[in-house]
Amino acid sequence: MILYGFCLRGETMRKNLVRLVVVAVSALLCAAASAQYPTRAVKLVIPIPPGGAPDISARVLGQRLAELLGQPVIAENRPGSNGNIAMDLVAKSAPDGYTLGLFADSMVTVNPHLYKSMQTNPIRDLAPVASVVSNQWVLSVNPSVPVKNFSEFIEYARGANPPLAYASGGNGSIHQLAMEMLKARAGIKLVHVPYKGGSPATTATVAGETAAMFSGTSSAPQIRAGRLRALAVTGLKRSADFPDLPTIAEYYPGYEVTIWLGLFAAAGTPQSLLARLHAEVNKALAEPELKSRLNSAGGLDPYISTIQEFTEHIRRDYERYGKVVKDVGVTVD
Repeated sequence: MILYGFCLRGETMRKNLVRLVVVAVSALLCAAASAQYPTRAVKLVIPIPPGGAPDISARVLGQRLAELLGQPVIAENRPGSNGNIAMDLVAKSAPDGYTLGLFADSMVTVNPHLYKSMQTNPIRDLAPVASVVSNQWVLSVNPSVPVKNFSEFIEYARGANPPLAYASGGNGSIHQLAMEMLKARAGIKLVHVPYKGGSPATTATVAGETAAMFSGTSSAPQIRAGRLRALAVTGLKRSADFPDLPTIAEYYPGYEVTIWLGLFAAAGTPQSLLARLHAEVNKALAEPELKSRLNSAGGLDPYISTIQEFTEHIRRDYERYGKVVKDVGVTVD
């Protein structure tokens, strides 16, 4: 019995030793791969057609990233299903850092709550690499609405009968969720009118088909031309583009809607590769020339953070928008 017990312990020790060797060899191989990365072109998946701000941002960043990595960064537009097709492609790619995706906040933090079935769970199947750009919304109204500031808008909306209509970029869009959050905080009633994108929603509000909307700073030309009247912004601090506008948080503490674009890889990508990519992205975003080019692509500002900070931001948005989607009851088949 003593000899048998000794044999069992010896076998256990041998298996543990084998496991340790396997882990050590794997670590060495990962380290070697990381040291050499990249040795070929990197694919950057873009979830929209060419021309929009995310596409321009991806190409601006990709060009500089190629210079820093010493290998081509090839942009590939894969639009469809509100970004789900692009996320599936990245999530199912080899976790080796050679397939990346530039995804918007709504795709990662809202889609899982909207769609009854998704092949990819972005929280589980994607690895955050780096935050890239951010922006905040501007609450605007058609000039025919008899209000001059945010406080007057809330009071006017509270007494409007029938309720004012607001435009959004579609059911479940951040445009809609931002307004539903404001409705809940301010205790006002507004009627939602969804359009197929932010641009048609802006056109409708300028034309007077709807009274109000949230839009990005890309609507600045309409505001400066007097075709829209801006009332407030949704960030935690005032906008450099509209420094005279208050934040909604000044009236309703805790209210914040910050839209962002981030770089993602497949889950399981070695931390050393993620760290290398993260460092190079942050280096690029810190350059004044790149910042100027991003700003011209729709008022986008570089969003520099640590991977941990970005991951926490994703978690907060995921939980917050999940609650709003549930409260509103919106779904997409």
